[in-house]
Amino acid sequence: MITEETSTDSPQQARTKQLKLPPLQLGKHTIDTPVVLAPMAGVTNKAFRRLCREYGGGLYVTEMVTARSLVERNPESLRIIEHDGDEQIRSIQIYGVDALNVGKAIRLVVEEDRADHIDLNFGCPVPKVTKLGGGSALPWKTDLFTAIVQTAVREASRKDIPLTIKMRKGIDEDHLTYLESAKIARDSGVAAIALHGRTAAQHYSGKADWDSIARLREAIPDVPILGNGDIFSAEDAIAMVEQTGVDGIVVGRGCQGRPWLFGDLQNAFEGSEERHRPAVSEVADMIYRHAELLVETFGDETRGLREIRKHVAWYFHGYPVGGRLRAKMSTVPTLEAFREYLAELDHSIGYPGEAVEGPRGRAGNPKKPHLPDGWLDSRLLGDAERLGLVGAELDISGG
Repeated sequence: MITEETSTDSPQQARTKQLKLPPLQLGKHTIDTPVVLAPMAGVTNKAFRRLCREYGGGLYVTEMVTARSLVERNPESLRIIEHDGDEQIRSIQIYGVDALNVGKAIRLVVEEDRADHIDLNFGCPVPKVTKLGGGSALPWKTDLFTAIVQTAVREASRKDIPLTIKMRKGIDEDHLTYLESAKIARDSGVAAIALHGRTAAQHYSGKADWDSIARLREAIPDVPILGNGDIFSAEDAIAMVEQTGVDGIVVGRGCQGRPWLFGDLQNAFEGSEERHRPAVSEVADMIYRHAELLVETFGDETRGLREIRKHVAWYFHGYPVGGRLRAKMSTVPTLEAFREYLAELDHSIGYPGEAVEGPRGRAGNPKKPHLPDGWLDSRLLGDAERLGLVGAELDISGG
């Protein structure tokens, strides 16, 4: 809940909003700070999760991995779901379009004790996923959605592992699925439901529809509801909780290049107004540590540095860093070179303020969703469509 408290620190006796929410309960697990790191392909690996955990509490989820690749024991898929020894709740996200494969993948995870929490992805808007009937396209087929969720819950329950789902509003404004899907998921026994307040057609453009999250909260009062979309600051989190009444929030693009956001969020949930305002020197130290952790994670300096390149623009978003130096860092070949490039920064520059705030990451533009032929003709899966799903899990990650 949101309460207003009078501050005695200023002569104006300003009234400030304090975010007070109970811990998030996911089955047998208690998340003291009700914040979830959204799975992001190529981002939420062990290295980034460690950085986020060092700043604040929450639930930190792996990159999305396909059910089929797990069943086939693909080495890269097994790497994706690896966790550091001190990750208290090992959380993974699985993407699948076939109940049998999803069931087999979760059984493997359960029997081999590879996770403490499992999330299912029904929200990915990427065309290569939706054109094969996966991600945010899948809930349109209610029979397929029901079969996958019921199978997943049954397999996860063998070891009392809570299973949650993450979804979008629907395919587009004319084909919304979230309310119906949430009721199916609730009746199937999921531990929580996360809703990104956009359709697949919106991708990440425009503003997230927090009103839809509020409607879901009202429609499903007996299962924890998590809100996702446009959380770029602790103040955004406070606003979402106030507007929607959710039990927790899910953070995606807002933390790219800003692992300290989880410290701000924890402070907000504990009623503190303290926020991280890193100067250039602190950002430089953090991105270098991120690079070191990536090298450690992959056991290969070349691959680790290749991974850090995409983070450069995110970390220095809004900071006055010249184009030439940004370009060098975006093609950095070694840790030694990275140290040299970072030393070239003007370390006297403090926090730039508003330039750093607000949306980050690619927003894109609304676009017509890529779907299998005839996908919208029926809410039930036809035989031809079932055959067409065969190729949907060929990749290791759906992202």
